[in-house]
Amino acid sequence: MVYCAKCGTKNPDDAKVCTQCGASLYPRAEPTRRHERPREKECFGLPHGGAIFGIFIGIIIILWGLTQIFGWEVEIGTFAIIVIGILIVAGAIYGLTRRRS
Repeated sequence: MVYCAKCGTKNPDDAKVCTQCGASLYPRAEPTRRHERPREKECFGLPHGGAIFGIFIGIIIILWGLTQIFGWEVEIGTFAIIVIGILIVAGAIYGLTRRRS
């Protein structure tokens, strides 16, 4: 015997819907969306943001090395703050545009 989850009525084993209320006795699996892509890893709200952040850190290290070799006076800390700020703003804009679509 199969019991209805909605009304509790006993139903025959071969029944697909409840004889009392008509509810489905065997819930169906949730349909999947065909066009939905798996979510990419995000950092700063950007897809592949971790890779982008890594590239910027690499650029900062290269600039620091060049300042040491050529004796340039460049404020690397200020550059790093600007880069992180740009990543945060870009992530926020990306998140807002993704919610609308």
